[in-house]
Amino acid sequence: MRRRHPSTFQTSSLYRHLLRMAPDWKVTNEILEKTDEELSIYPNRIADSMADRSILITGGTGFMGKVLLEKILRSCPKVAKIYLLVRPKKGKDPNQRIKELFTSPLFDRLKSEQDGVLSRKVVGVAGDVLISPDLGLSLADKELLCRDVSIVYHGAATIRFDEPLKRAVMLNTRGTRQMLELAKEMHKLELFLHISTAYCHLQEKVLYEKMYNPPADPHSIIKCMESVDDDVAEAMTKKVLGDLPNTYAFTKALSEGLVNEQMDKMPVLILRPSIVVPVWKEPLPGWTDNINGPTGLLIGAGKGVIRTMYCNQEGYADYLPVDIAVNGFLVATWNYIANKDYEKRIYHLTSSSEIRISWAEIIERGRRITEKIPLNNIAWYPGGSMKKSKLLHNICVFFFHLLPAYFIDSLIFLAGHKPIEKKAFKIDGEGLDIDSYFEHCISAARIYILNEPLDTLPAARRHMRMMYWVDVITKMLFFGFLMYMLVSVFDTFLDVSNGIYRLTGHVLSDKEATL
Repeated sequence: MRRRHPSTFQTSSLYRHLLRMAPDWKVTNEILEKTDEELSIYPNRIADSMADRSILITGGTGFMGKVLLEKILRSCPKVAKIYLLVRPKKGKDPNQRIKELFTSPLFDRLKSEQDGVLSRKVVGVAGDVLISPDLGLSLADKELLCRDVSIVYHGAATIRFDEPLKRAVMLNTRGTRQMLELAKEMHKLELFLHISTAYCHLQEKVLYEKMYNPPADPHSIIKCMESVDDDVAEAMTKKVLGDLPNTYAFTKALSEGLVNEQMDKMPVLILRPSIVVPVWKEPLPGWTDNINGPTGLLIGAGKGVIRTMYCNQEGYADYLPVDIAVNGFLVATWNYIANKDYEKRIYHLTSSSEIRISWAEIIERGRRITEKIPLNNIAWYPGGSMKKSKLLHNICVFFFHLLPAYFIDSLIFLAGHKPIEKKAFKIDGEGLDIDSYFEHCISAARIYILNEPLDTLPAARRHMRMMYWVDVITKMLFFGFLMYMLVSVFDTFLDVSNGIYRLTGHVLSDKEATL
């Protein structure tokens, strides 16, 4: 499916702030080559801006929230407390969910460097942005947050493009309004940082670091969704969205409108990251907990399942490694709190002006990498292509996606297995080696998502070679069959033509003889 988006983004002014922090390029390169231990003797102004402050993170159990939490704890050791708004789930209270969160390999480095920091500084607070009023907070927890919190990172949101309108409004838009209301009551509030998206104003050809009018009045939309049931909301969706392609873009644009209303009343920032993808450098290269972005594409193509995509292959994929996005949040925090830059309120975190890589390049690099790091039990040899023509794409979907899927399902059914619906996880780049980055992505996906240890690589490579020859032979047989059919049809056509010619000749001869 094609995705509408601005053709380009205004380059982030955060880069200018980074340059002001270290204007001597030679010194910067020397610093980058030092180890963390060697760097510890230098002042860290960004970490100092977090010192003795308590932070509230919403969406802290999500992909980006986990990386943000880990980064603050590891790089800002003087932070006082980090509160995570966590909803009880499957009978587990917030503290149980947080303990499970910390079993992720993402936190292994932190636990080895700062033993016990997670239990000392991270506090789970039971709440849910879906609940109104007061986010379902107990009176004691609300008083604690209002008394203690200085910085709020609001990242809780649904990122599904196909989320039903009512749920998307309740989560993304009303949830933001409730968080703003809570932040107003915080006695020590120094910053409310709203994590938006670079794709919330899709009607703009060029997206600038400025505020845009929301597509509708956020309060009216919230009131409307609160008063109708799910079926009515679903029936209204197309008309409410207008030209916007999905509920995600619509509700995030409404959320920005709510934050903008508080620009003159509260210390608020809006950050617009592009497509956030697995970790580039730290703490664990390639780590992810979902299959969004290039990871899903690499897995699907690497398993031989994805054979066609409806996409402009010359278009640029604006991917942003999650650790770079999180660093951007922290730089923006420092710039507002310590540098006291109160004029700049909206920042872009995008990569296309720095990392120019097209979808075609991603596919080509992915092919090479999946040859080097193949996945276990691939369904077919990786291949396929991108199509600009929707008709051609749909034809390929039928022949190379649907027919093989139905065939395999039939085999599974005949083998006596019950059909199982597998649910997938919803799921500045200078010096970024694209091949190395994607290798880390596919290696991490093997280990952490597909549970395929690296010691299975030799067997996977043998299977890949076998599937290569199966693919080649199948294509030869398929095209040989097509050629045979074409020749047969052509021979039949010639026979019919000759018959018609002879018959016509006989008829004409008979007429001449009669005359």
